[in-house]
Amino acid sequence: MILLLITLSLFPLIFRRRMAALYRLRQCHLTGRAASHLHTSSRVSAQQHYKMLVLGGGSGGIAMSARMKRLVGAENVAVVEPSEMHYYQPLWTLVGAGAKDLKSTGRSTASVMPSGVKWVKSKVQEINPNTNTVRTDDGTEISYEYLIVALGLQLHFEKIRGLPEGFEHPQIGSNYSVETVAKTWKALQNFQEGNAVFTFPNTPVKCAGAPQKIMYLSDAFLRKTGKRSKATIIYNTSLPVLFAIKKYADSLWDIVERRDLQVNLRRNLIEVRADKQEAVFENLDKPGETKVIEYGMLHVTPPMGPNSTVKGSPLSDEAGWLDVDKYNLQHRRYANVFGIGDCTNLPTSKTGAAVAAQSAILDRTIRKVLRNEKPDKKYDGYTSCPLITSYNTVILAEFDYNGQPLETFPINQAKERRLMYHMKADVMPHLYWYGLLRGLWGGPGPYRKLFHLGMK
Repeated sequence: MILLLITLSLFPLIFRRRMAALYRLRQCHLTGRAASHLHTSSRVSAQQHYKMLVLGGGSGGIAMSARMKRLVGAENVAVVEPSEMHYYQPLWTLVGAGAKDLKSTGRSTASVMPSGVKWVKSKVQEINPNTNTVRTDDGTEISYEYLIVALGLQLHFEKIRGLPEGFEHPQIGSNYSVETVAKTWKALQNFQEGNAVFTFPNTPVKCAGAPQKIMYLSDAFLRKTGKRSKATIIYNTSLPVLFAIKKYADSLWDIVERRDLQVNLRRNLIEVRADKQEAVFENLDKPGETKVIEYGMLHVTPPMGPNSTVKGSPLSDEAGWLDVDKYNLQHRRYANVFGIGDCTNLPTSKTGAAVAAQSAILDRTIRKVLRNEKPDKKYDGYTSCPLITSYNTVILAEFDYNGQPLETFPINQAKERRLMYHMKADVMPHLYWYGLLRGLWGGPGPYRKLFHLGMK
């Protein structure tokens, strides 16, 4: 255990140096191909063509564009992404609790875009896989040989009556949006007494643990500031369970009971009356039955859904998600189309950790397809959710498609640990910026084998 602690404490520095060295080595290899060292951008209306077109500049899109640059050359890769800023969203839970600054979670898209690839600063308007073309909102038509869809999902605050306009009131926040995450911290700081209410919607969400993480952090903050005795902390979730994986759910229930937190299952937020500080919930087990709860603070996790462009294309399944093979991430009907991340219908939790694991599998799949070979690596559904339970403890949940724990470290990860908080707050951001986004981090699989081998 001591060796493990030392290794993890030094990991950010060691990893950053090794990844930088590997990155420079691979960049030097590419210079022989006369690749440009500056990415380019485009807003021209003339038709463009690329061997590898990536839709979306989030974690999955940037990671795969970096990998594809090494595979087919920067000049053959383009990324369609309108945003000027790129955010490491997993830290927004800590931003909402005042433990991190919002600015520290963002970098310019230009700084994370792989050098040499074409950056098309537009929004995807239409995808036509039958003609291998994409049209952007400025009228640009782009054709491709291979398409990687990484468009994420969409937030739908508007599906809750009274939102998003309700965010103008100081008692409401949400860690799920760059526009509202700072409002969570202000609402927490301003809270004096009454109900502190936290919600989980009746839709798929990204990072399914995040809606309750802010509850635990708020509880810790109120205890630290002497306000806890005047607060009733309520977590209303649409789910029939506190957490989907029993091993971790059992530990979370222990925390709920020990800290006197009120958890109500199968309760869905349908309306916010911000002027009255009231939230209306429906009982999903009794249609038509509602309950009004007054609040002194409200954290809203919005309903979420598939990307509208994907949903309106031939690439979607019946529910609107990108329809890919759950093992190799290749589209089920269009062999030259692939998907990664939150936009897909992969039956696993939508997290950054899942994207990392998927990026390694998808890279292997595409390499095989380009050689007219059958994909030989299978994605096992690995995903991870660092469940922050205080300002210095985390339960690190890791599991697969079958809902079975798939833990990296040779310890009981269902236990609250300071070490795992360090992983969440300090190590994982380094893995993200210097590993995943450069296409050099494909998840902890190799390290899992190493750690467990060392314990035998």
